[in-house]
Amino acid sequence: MPPTAPHLTGRTECGSDMHTPLRDFLRTETGSAAVLLAAALAAMAWANLAPGGYETFWGTELSVHLGARGVALDLREWMNSGLMTLFFFVVGLEARREFDMGELRERRRVTLPVIAGLAGMLVPVLIYLALNMGESSTQGWGAAMSTDTAFALGMLALLGSRLPAGLRVFILTVAVVDDFVALVVIAVAYSGPIDWPALWTALGLFVVILAVRAGHVRRGAVYAVLAVATWVALERSGVDPVVVGLAMGLLTYAYPASRSDLERASGLFRLFREQPTPELERSVRLGLASAISPNERLQRMYHPWTSYVIVPLFALANAGITVDGGRLAEAYASPITLGILAGYVVGKPVGIVGASWLVSRFSRGNLRPPVGWGATTAGGAIAGVGFTVSLLIATLAFSGERLTQAKIGVLSAVVCSFATTWLVTWIIGHLPGRTRSRALLGTGATIVDLVPPVDVDRDHVRGPLDAPVTVVEFADFECPYCGLAEPVIRELLADYGDVRYVFRHLPLDDVHPHAELAAEAAEAAAEQGAFWEMHDLLLDHQGALRAVDLLRYAEQLGLDTERFHKALRLHSGAARVAEDVESADLSGVSGTPTFFVNGRRHHGAYDIESLTAAVQAAKERARLNRPAD
Repeated sequence: MPPTAPHLTGRTECGSDMHTPLRDFLRTETGSAAVLLAAALAAMAWANLAPGGYETFWGTELSVHLGARGVALDLREWMNSGLMTLFFFVVGLEARREFDMGELRERRRVTLPVIAGLAGMLVPVLIYLALNMGESSTQGWGAAMSTDTAFALGMLALLGSRLPAGLRVFILTVAVVDDFVALVVIAVAYSGPIDWPALWTALGLFVVILAVRAGHVRRGAVYAVLAVATWVALERSGVDPVVVGLAMGLLTYAYPASRSDLERASGLFRLFREQPTPELERSVRLGLASAISPNERLQRMYHPWTSYVIVPLFALANAGITVDGGRLAEAYASPITLGILAGYVVGKPVGIVGASWLVSRFSRGNLRPPVGWGATTAGGAIAGVGFTVSLLIATLAFSGERLTQAKIGVLSAVVCSFATTWLVTWIIGHLPGRTRSRALLGTGATIVDLVPPVDVDRDHVRGPLDAPVTVVEFADFECPYCGLAEPVIRELLADYGDVRYVFRHLPLDDVHPHAELAAEAAEAAAEQGAFWEMHDLLLDHQGALRAVDLLRYAEQLGLDTERFHKALRLHSGAARVAEDVESADLSGVSGTPTFFVNGRRHHGAYDIESLTAAVQAAKERARLNRPAD
């Protein structure tokens, strides 16, 4: 296997997607959890060492005026209602991406996480209300319901391989539902007196945004100006304006880069290479930008800022509480603290797991979590990590000592939920082998991305025809990254005798001028029963794929060279190559190499460790779905 190479860390014209938007989202959220925790601890240290200075700083007023009109808020309000709008914008972007391209593109799969997310909010609220019955503190029910995405995914990352990767997607989807409902709650239940003219102005501006979007306007500056105007109008209306962020994110399209857009971008770059003028440079930039969906471009632009700057600043502004033995004792005797703590630690897992079980039962197993029930329970426990939105609602619902008690409840829930999740995973880890696998992976069907499925009578198959795991690669014989992946595939097949490998053509002729002819040469060799021999030679000699080279390889393999040459001259393999290209288009493939494992697209790197992990997971799932003897 080659040493660390570009194909393991990046993406090029012929490199598959190593960093998908979802994986980037998870990686950023999990990485920022440490920064978020550090900011929360810094806030507590600041508040205890200099309590007066902490409150004075965040209570400093900052006003922005344009002529006679403006907005005046203190720094904490700017943080909570201003910068946090960008946080919810990123959440909305990811929700839209999942709906357009991710797990939720199969619409029936939306039902379970929506119901689980709603139940995971309703049960904690009921527990909070039960513990605060008859008290004025019932107004703080909203502080007991919302999962913190960054903390939850960060804690899942700490648990590593003990939990399946599919759990992260499930929890992310539940958290998106959670955040959406939380914003509705903030707008309806925790807003001030309504200024109706300002509210109607905000709604009118939002209609303008919808009209601009319907007109296919692509200039971000237009949307930014309209969004800021809508934010100002909502702020003046008394409705918390953070809802603008989520709404704008949900409106932003997500779609995969198409081969036609990539080919057009390649053509523009070639023109610029021949004539590097400022006009062509601008055309190249616009062409490249148009090939990527605005959703992905905006996520890449804003998500690091929200995860590593805005959310930690929010924690710094809101997590500061002065604590001592007497205050802690008073808090843990308070129904506010106990209601929030019990709501998260008990209510979240009961709501999520209970709702998932009921949906699965009433749908007769047609709708079930993407992981096993043990992993779902761990996910329900980790969803009890409430921080960002919980603190936001607590600051709207309480003040003074009650706010301190609410913050203690939120922070205590973070610790207890992680401990509960660790306990669940420890128990799962001590179950017998098959029971443990079933608890982690389940037996639910996964989304099949490959179209059409593998046909042993048509496809080029290497390995046992009845193998439980099938690895499909879309490749280009001139693509250097396909050449780097080839030794990995050979090692994988050598290590596993029950894996079959399928090769499908995707010649990127806009960047690899000899790839199409090389693919047809492989098909010409297949007519004489030598596809794999020619396949190996072509990948071993990627720099020599001219017609004369191909004829030399045919002679080297002992083929009927006249028949081989005639097949190349008549392009008899072109139809077969075109079928694979159509398969790539139907499967959403635009670059090479791209891998599928048992019909599911592999979004990880294509080194031996990543592909081995994907194969092992597919083997285990296939074993669980096989009827017991």
